Amino acid sequence: MRVILKFDSISTKDSCQRSCRIFAGRTSGCLRRLAIESGGANLWAERWAAGLREWWGWGGESMRLSFHGAASGVTGSCYLLEVEGYRILVDCGMFQGKDELFSSNLKPFSFDPASISAVLLTHAHLDHCGRLPFLVRQGFRGPIYATAPTRYLTEIVLWDAAHLQEEHFQGSQRHTKESGRSGGRTARIKHASPFYSLADVMDTMTLFSRPPDENIPVGLFPGIDVTFYPAGHILGSASIQIVVSGRNRKTRILFSGDLGPSRPALLNPPSPPEDSDYVVMETTYGDRLHRSLADSKDELLDVLEETHRRGGQVLVPTFALERTQDLLFFFREWKTQGQLPGHQPFFLDSPMAINVTHIYEKFPDLLNERLLGQFKVGQDPFVFPDLKFVRTASESRDIQRSKSRAVILAGSGMISGGRILYHLAREIDNPRSSLVFVGYQAEGTLGRTLLDGRQHVTILGSEKDVRLGIHSINGFSAHADQGDLLRWCSSMKTPDRVFLVHGEQRSMNAFRAKLATSGWKDVHIPVLHETLEIPEKKAITNKNKGEVLAP
Repeated sequence: MRVILKFDSISTKDSCQRSCRIFAGRTSGCLRRLAIESGGANLWAERWAAGLREWWGWGGESMRLSFHGAASGVTGSCYLLEVEGYRILVDCGMFQGKDELFSSNLKPFSFDPASISAVLLTHAHLDHCGRLPFLVRQGFRGPIYATAPTRYLTEIVLWDAAHLQEEHFQGSQRHTKESGRSGGRTARIKHASPFYSLADVMDTMTLFSRPPDENIPVGLFPGIDVTFYPAGHILGSASIQIVVSGRNRKTRILFSGDLGPSRPALLNPPSPPEDSDYVVMETTYGDRLHRSLADSKDELLDVLEETHRRGGQVLVPTFALERTQDLLFFFREWKTQGQLPGHQPFFLDSPMAINVTHIYEKFPDLLNERLLGQFKVGQDPFVFPDLKFVRTASESRDIQRSKSRAVILAGSGMISGGRILYHLAREIDNPRSSLVFVGYQAEGTLGRTLLDGRQHVTILGSEKDVRLGIHSINGFSAHADQGDLLRWCSSMKTPDRVFLVHGEQRSMNAFRAKLATSGWKDVHIPVLHETLEIPEKKAITNKNKGEVLAP
């Protein structure tokens, strides 16, 4: 029996053909996953998957790339690539910052989570992975691909985020009840419930697939391969290249993720692929250069020595991921070289930072040669005799009662919560002590208020005079600056088009001008939820060997 379909219009015919190809793509994806999950035993499934794609004429149409986060802004990274029935999401980050920006986390996704075929995760910072549990709660059930360290770190970060959401929700509920009993005005609750729970985090972690190795292509779907390249930002961070092949076509799209400096303190430098057709590139610091790491270390060492001479304590609001490990390494180095006063206690008062440090210890092969060499001779570059890890609240209270000339690292990094508040409440009016900022302080946080020079602040419900010394040392960034970003670009061939993301407008504009002088002239700055057609590239065929080469 032969079936003939007739169409009243070209548009109806095209729509039907596209629907058939999407059906074939999704069916072949299911067959492909069946083959993968059975360890390759279902060879027929793999062949049927490839056959369906070929039968429906895969290849030759434009792909679609849409920007659902970190577009004309810095946080909430989320990019959707649609190609022949597959919908591939790169990152699914949380929006952070002012209330109106944070409230974006509560809005429904601008795409159907259940329709997403797979998620590729560049790294474990909250603004790149923080909405994954919400995606799962809304129906996503596909695989999540990330490097092994990113998988471990993501679990720590998401557990902490879910726990804080539940704590804040319970606190707001108590405040509302108390206001009602006292006849006061009911406090406005930002959201009726946490937008995901610890149970959602557990469900999310079950979706992580076997972690890919760096620089080795992984077959994602028929005709679609992905490769993770070192990004040098934090442990496990990666730039991800997606290669779409078929019918003498080969298109390469590179997502930079967050890039580290050219000479990271702990990691190996970023190492992108040589050639890509399209590049989605971060520009966090595209308009400026960082202070040198050497100068920043010298200033920090001076603060430690001077505060110790005065008899005060050094408080460092620290970020659990990467910045803490940088500081521990520097402290150990100075202790070993005899540059710090003897018998000066150091406390890492952050369970999350302690857990992250242990993940770093688990992957010494991903650290730079200097740190790897220490591990090989049985030395831990993050531990030294005067350092104590503080996990429990009672141990933290013991530090607060101590009169020692201690150095205390505690979260949160912007003093928006965490144990640093209790240490600061005790020392803020002590002119002998010092508060050292080693990271960015967002507007609206207590850290930013202190950095701006406020002389009176409220901490834990009490008015306090600010008398301790305040220092901001900004050369410890895990982000590439303008020079590092340009060096990353210069290591690759010029792409057909570049999309600048993950930056404020002035940063992206400044970096676009710099790229133009380097020959990267087709540069686009997308806006939030913008969708663009990405033409596929024709490949060059090696007629002697029958190979399909890159354009």
